[in-house]
Amino acid sequence: MSQLYFRSIWISDIHLGTRNLQSRQLLNFLQRTESEYLYLVGDIVDLLQAQKKWHWPQINDRIIQAVFEKAAGGTKVYYIPGNHDHVLRKFSGNVINHIHIENEVVHETANGQRYLILHGDKFDPVIQNSPWLANIGATAYNMLLVVNRWLNLGRRAVGKDYKSISAWLKHQVKIVVNYMGKYEEVVALEIAKHEVDGLICGHIHKAGIREIGSALYNNSGDWVESCTALAENMEGRLGIIEWQNENPLEEYIFTEEYETVYRNRCLASSN
Repeated sequence: MSQLYFRSIWISDIHLGTRNLQSRQLLNFLQRTESEYLYLVGDIVDLLQAQKKWHWPQINDRIIQAVFEKAAGGTKVYYIPGNHDHVLRKFSGNVINHIHIENEVVHETANGQRYLILHGDKFDPVIQNSPWLANIGATAYNMLLVVNRWLNLGRRAVGKDYKSISAWLKHQVKIVVNYMGKYEEVVALEIAKHEVDGLICGHIHKAGIREIGSALYNNSGDWVESCTALAENMEGRLGIIEWQNENPLEEYIFTEEYETVYRNRCLASSN
C-alpha cells in the first residue's frame, strides 16, 4: 500500500459514535497518509450522541488505534475539541497518549504563514444564541443523513459510486448558503483579532479555501458526507483532499491564486 506524505493534515467532524461516519474511507485515509503534524479539529468523538444512542462498530477501534500509532510514532497530534466533544475542552493543555489537547492552536507553515486553528462553533450564531434551534436543525440533518445512507446502499447495489445527496441538497438551499457566507464573514474578524495570516476550522461540514481580504480561510470539511481533509505540503502550500471510495488523492482549490499554483501538480509527496 503506497503512502502519501504531507507536512500537516487537518481533519474534523468525524462524529465517531454515530452511524453517519464514513468509517471505511477514514481508516483508509489514515493508513495511506503520513504527516509531521496531525490536527483533529473538533467533533471527533460525538459525545452528544453518546447521551442518546451510541453506535461503535469494531472499525472505530481501528480508527482510534491508527491515530494513537501515529502519535506514538512521532507525529505531533493535536486534538482541538468542538461542540459535540466540548467536555474535553476542560482538559486543554494536557497531553494524553502523546496527543495534545488544546482549545486553540496557532500553526506555522513551512513558508512562514501563521494560521489560527479552532473548531469554529464559536462563530455559529445559532449554537451561541439559539441552542433549541440548533437541536432542531441537528435532528433534521441527521434524518437527511439516514436517507442519504439508504440511497447510497441502493447505488452500491447497482455498481454506482457513493454520492452525498444530503451534501448536494444542503448546498442548494439558499438559507444554508447564506448562513455559510455569514459564518465566513465572522471568521474574518477573528483572523484580524489574532493578527494571523488565516484561520483553519471545521464545524460547517463544507471544505473550502477562500481569500477573505488579505487572509486565507480554510475549512477541512467532514467525514460524514464529503470525506475531506486539509493538508499542507512540504513547501507550505495548503490544499483540500477529497477521499471517496478509497481513491488515493483528488484535490480542489477555491481561490484563483491557488488554482494557478496547483494546476497539474500534486500536493502530496510519494516518497
